[in-house]
Amino acid sequence: MMNGFKCGYVSIIGKPNVGKSTLLNKLLKKKIAIVSHKPQTTRHKILGILDGESYQILFLDTPGIVNPKYKLQESMLNKVHAAISDADIILFMVDPFNIQTEKSIISKVENRPFFLVINKIDLIEKEKLLPLIDSYKDIFRFDEAIPISALKEDGLDLLTESILNYLPEGKPFYPENQLSERDERFFVGEIVREKIFKRYGEEIPYSTAVVVDEFTERKDKKDYISVKIFVERDSQKKIIIGKDGDSLKEVGKISREEIEDFLGRKVYLDLWVKVRKNWRKKPQEIERFGY
Repeated sequence: MMNGFKCGYVSIIGKPNVGKSTLLNKLLKKKIAIVSHKPQTTRHKILGILDGESYQILFLDTPGIVNPKYKLQESMLNKVHAAISDADIILFMVDPFNIQTEKSIISKVENRPFFLVINKIDLIEKEKLLPLIDSYKDIFRFDEAIPISALKEDGLDLLTESILNYLPEGKPFYPENQLSERDERFFVGEIVREKIFKRYGEEIPYSTAVVVDEFTERKDKKDYISVKIFVERDSQKKIIIGKDGDSLKEVGKISREEIEDFLGRKVYLDLWVKVRKNWRKKPQEIERFGY
């Protein structure tokens, strides 16, 4: 190990829909976090590992910060707190359209580098950036203010360089070229959940949990993957399935295509829909679904 090697955790926090998962995917140049135009798509704390010649940056993507209304949202907020506790550097991500303070979260950040990352700068005039940064200076302390467009990959090199200026020295925690600590089952489940977010209306995705029931690699045959989609009511089950099963078939088709691209091999994907009444409000169910 060469002298001066740097390794540490960088947590990405912020309100829903500011682009945290898009940033992680673009930094890694590989899609590991699901994205959707709907807020609160991310439910887990997801580790993404970025390797360089003299560094290993361990990014933590987190759920959007909200005031919890039910047990699932409480669990998601706990993941944000855990990511803050784990972090060597914290990226507080915002967009240019709403001043976001989140003082209850920011107050937990002490004695660690704290970056203000302003995303979606491709959507505003450049002359508005400095006044926006100044407005945040009046609200809380930050060590760096970095404007980016995650979607357009603008400013990401500067962000990485700034992180490396603050990252502690240390040996790598993971083998080179490992993207995450999560296994293939996890990412398969997340891909199916993303397609549900994109396929259905406002209520359905938030009432849905996805569990990979079976994942069998088969020699000389397609891998077999069985996935259960849980909803809270019978009426939601009917919507997920659709007339003559058409909606579920479409979810299965687009999920399978992305799963095959992600895994680099062919799969047979079996989808089932089950009802677990009011699961988002029940701690035992939330734990059972891995949240």
